[in-house]
This record gives sequence, structure tokens and C-alpha cells, in this order.
Amino acid sequence: MTIKPLILLPDPLLREQSKPVERIDDGVRKFARDMLDTMYDAPGIGLAAIQVGEPIRLIVIDLAKEGEEPAPRIVINPEIVTSSDDRAVYEEGCLSIPDYYAEVERPATVRVKYLDEHGKQQEVDADGLLATCLQHEIDHLNGVLFIDYISKLKRDMVMKKFKKLAKDRPPSRMVG
Repeated sequence: MTIKPLILLPDPLLREQSKPVERIDDGVRKFARDMLDTMYDAPGIGLAAIQVGEPIRLIVIDLAKEGEEPAPRIVINPEIVTSSDDRAVYEEGCLSIPDYYAEVERPATVRVKYLDEHGKQQEVDADGLLATCLQHEIDHLNGVLFIDYISKLKRDMVMKKFKKLAKDRPPSRMVG
């Protein structure tokens, strides 16, 4: 079990585009398990590789409620192939923007194709919380944060708060 340090706002890495995973091997599978451990420890329901400093197109999700059997999902190179015109609003939060929540409107349903941890092509039709979580995490892979969906005034306030917090904490990662 390896808990990885989370990249926090305003780290510019969160705005980078993630690269496709070229080969799914034991290293990628171990990294995905470490991401799950990190997500469970946080605790959260989704995590993108970029949030732990790796700009690759890999996300992990587990929507099991407390007391339920874990239901981890490893999603590699995800792509939204269709999304509904119907909209849904959920209150979202983010492990990279701790203790901040906002209502975000997104497509109510999406179809996502991806590779599983064995390299097998998968497709899922998602609605409800799964649709929201998939869209939120795929946004991370594209350098988009949930605060990009809120008003500029609120987003500026969040950025100001997290820039101030960043000055008061040690660097979250090494540069080099």
C-alpha cells in the first residue's frame, strides 16, 4: 500500500493535458492500485493520475458507500463518446481543492469508452453520481477543474484562498 502525495491547487500541473497510457503493464497496474489506496486514504470517490503528479490518462473510481463492499474501477485512456442534452446538478468537491464544494451542472448521462487494467476495451453508460464522477475525473486529464464551471467571482475567491494557503505550506512535490 503506497499513499501518494496529492497535488493541490494552485499547482500548475493540475492544468496540464495528460498523455495516453501507451502500454498497460504491471507498473501501470501497481500505480493504479497505489492511486486507489491514495483515494481511499483521502477519502474520496475518484482520483486522476495528474492529481498525484503523473500526467497520464488514468483514473480510479469507487462509489461504494461506507459499509459496502469496495467496487474499484480502473479507467485507462477514457473518452466520452456521447453525452445527453439533459443536465444534472451535483455538489462536487475535489481532493486537489480540499474542503471546497460547489454545485456543478453537467450532462446527466454519458457513454465512456476506456481500457481496463488488462487492456480490454470497455464501454459504460453512466448516469447519476457515476456520470458526474467520470466527467469530473476526465476533466482532470484535460487540465480542467470543477471550479471552472462556477462563476468567475467564486473561482477567483477560491484561487486567492488556495494561493495564500500554498505560500504557508511546504512544496507538495519536487521540481526537476
